[in-house]
Amino acid sequence: MAESAVERLMLLAPQIYAMGFWARLGIAAGIVVFQALIIWLLWHKFIKWLEKIIVKPHGETIKPFIFHKIKLLNARQITHVIHFLLGILKIFLTGLALFITVPVIFSLFHTTRDFASVLLGYIMYPLEKIIFGTIAHIPNIITIVVIIIVVRYISRVLKFFSAQIAKGKVVIPGFYADWAEPTLRILQVLLWAFTVAIIYPYLPGSDSRIFQGVSVFVGLVFSIGSSTAIGNLVAGLVITYMRPFTIGDRVQIKDVIGFVVEKNLMVVRLKTHKNEYVTFPNLILLNSNITNYHISSYEDTDGLIIHAEITFGYQTPWQTVHGILIQAAQATDNILKSPQPFVLQTGLDDFYARYQINCYTKEIDKITHTYAQLYENIQNGFRDAGLDMTAPHYEVSKQVS
Repeated sequence: MAESAVERLMLLAPQIYAMGFWARLGIAAGIVVFQALIIWLLWHKFIKWLEKIIVKPHGETIKPFIFHKIKLLNARQITHVIHFLLGILKIFLTGLALFITVPVIFSLFHTTRDFASVLLGYIMYPLEKIIFGTIAHIPNIITIVVIIIVVRYISRVLKFFSAQIAKGKVVIPGFYADWAEPTLRILQVLLWAFTVAIIYPYLPGSDSRIFQGVSVFVGLVFSIGSSTAIGNLVAGLVITYMRPFTIGDRVQIKDVIGFVVEKNLMVVRLKTHKNEYVTFPNLILLNSNITNYHISSYEDTDGLIIHAEITFGYQTPWQTVHGILIQAAQATDNILKSPQPFVLQTGLDDFYARYQINCYTKEIDKITHTYAQLYENIQNGFRDAGLDMTAPHYEVSKQVS
């Protein structure tokens, strides 16, 4: 194929090979001078012209490259990348010009003709293989394009219905609005996986051993390296459909209490009352007890019951203790007047009785301040009644709800 390329080149200008050695040497020198001029124009004119068109008009207006709210490149870095790519283009075009010119010059002389065939073959053979291979696979490429277009439109339809369900415009009995987005992602993954399975036989070289070996290697790496990630992904899907909490809920996971600020298919992130952000992989959540304090505020009409327990000696009548605790609860902000607070006696120990004040609230976001004010009111109530809470065996203990 390389020899035929040189022969075609020879047929284009047969009169050149009828000239003498010095004439052909002059032609070679002219080609070298012309090539040097082309390279000079390429380095000092064309690349600078491209740089002037691409970079300078937008030098002050190039915006950072942001992907999913993550700033990957700033304007200065983007400018450096453009300069780097232009440098690569300059070197590539220079190398290509030299790689084409050298075989042409060598083909002018009988002694270097074979070497020219080899060099020209390095260019012509891959190009011919790519061109003819592309032409042969045009029907398959058209089939792949049609399949991808159809799948994209199906994906858009699914996305549209998902958005309508999430907004509450389309209601499916038993299907919650917060299921719309994760269900859409699952359907999209399944759809594109099915698409890959369909177009795989139409891919060029899909039946080659190299292609099959790469496929097996990628599958092996994915299965070994992402077992934990897949476990978190599956756990995230299970948690989504279990609906133990939503964004903004106050929950307790293990010994951490906080508000859910992020929930995705891999992790759940809580923000504590101290502005600490704690991240839990979904696998841990799936194997842990989750206490949701917000559910009582919007699913139970009475609200969430918060409670605190104190102990007091038997010399103080229980009616007095009950009255002080109820008054303290009623004087606390964010405590509901109805249902009314109530007291439970939870124990009769050797030196004191145990009392538990229970009261209702719907202000879950303010629960920490509510507890703080409740304890202040309890202390003030016993002090105003002349009862000393510092006596032996008197204690106040908090049970967080």
